[in-house]
Amino acid sequence: MLNQEQIKAIIPHRDPFLLIDEITDYEVGKYAVGKKFVKMDESYFKGHFPGKPVMPGVLIIESLAQVGAVSLLLMPEFQGKIAFFAGIEKAKFRKSVLPGDTLRLECTLTRVRRQFGVGEAKAYVGEELVCEATISFMVSN
Repeated sequence: MLNQEQIKAIIPHRDPFLLIDEITDYEVGKYAVGKKFVKMDESYFKGHFPGKPVMPGVLIIESLAQVGAVSLLLMPEFQGKIAFFAGIEKAKFRKSVLPGDTLRLECTLTRVRRQFGVGEAKAYVGEELVCEATISFMVSN
């Protein structure tokens, strides 16, 4: 398991944009599983939406990408680099994510060639699938 300080040593994200709290399982260059503890004091809840706070879907996708980036950026050839989005496909949002929820974030790297790759990502609250997407990325300095 990796805590947030260990995650910061791998990916460049920092508050307020570090959107994962821990990594519970991973295999370098293959997959990672992480958690995001969704708290009411998250800054985006102030405007999304007042009186009915819902985690924005784009931030769920970003959380999934950060989990995948942990596995990717642990690969020796990518250490110290940054993974940027190249695309998002087949994104589906099945249920709202609310304050108090714990997101289980899973990303499996299905293709990594040179500086480009693809990951299959899924987010769950409990056993319920709340989001899924195919994400592609480019790695750069």
